[in-house]
Formats: sequence, structure tokens, C-alpha cells
Amino acid sequence: MYKSADEHEGGHVSVSEARETFADIVNRVAYRNERVLVTRRGKPIAAIIPMEQVEFLERAEDEYDLRMADEALKELEHTPAIHWEQVEAELDRRRA
Repeated sequence: MYKSADEHEGGHVSVSEARETFADIVNRVAYRNERVLVTRRGKPIAAIIPMEQVEFLERAEDEYDLRMADEALKELEHTPAIHWEQVEAELDRRRA
């Protein structure tokens, strides 16, 4: 799915350099498909990546969320129901 490292050379820029050259960085990302890590004191703190990669990450997150929801629903199928009266009694007990 990801392209080889040669096609994503973006590199690293400091926060101050990113501030000064933001338009250039955005163009490199958008038109040359680069990834740029923004650093502070030499440590990466953010990334500027092409929209295609953002969309890929969002799809992956959606798939993960659906998988987790499916697992939770399957778990509920094997969990006995709790009657509202029991819940209400437990809440009253905890309030007292």
C-alpha cells in the first residue's frame, strides 16, 4: 500500500522552518507526494502528509471501529440481560 522510501523523501523541518516555508512544504506534500515531519528540539511532533494518506488512515480507523463494535455486540449476545429494576436498585444503593 505504501510507496517505497525513495518516493516519500519529505524529511524533517523544525517548527520555525515550517512556519517560514509552509507554502513550499504544502506544495511538496501535495504535488510530490512527500511526507514532512515537523520537529521541535529534534523530536518529531507532527507530520504533514498527502490527503490520500489521511483518507487511508481514516478508512483504517473506521474499519477498526466497526470491528470493535462487532466484537462488543457478539460479547453482548452471551451476556445475560439485566432488568431495569436491578439497575435502579444498584444506583439507589450507591447513592445512599
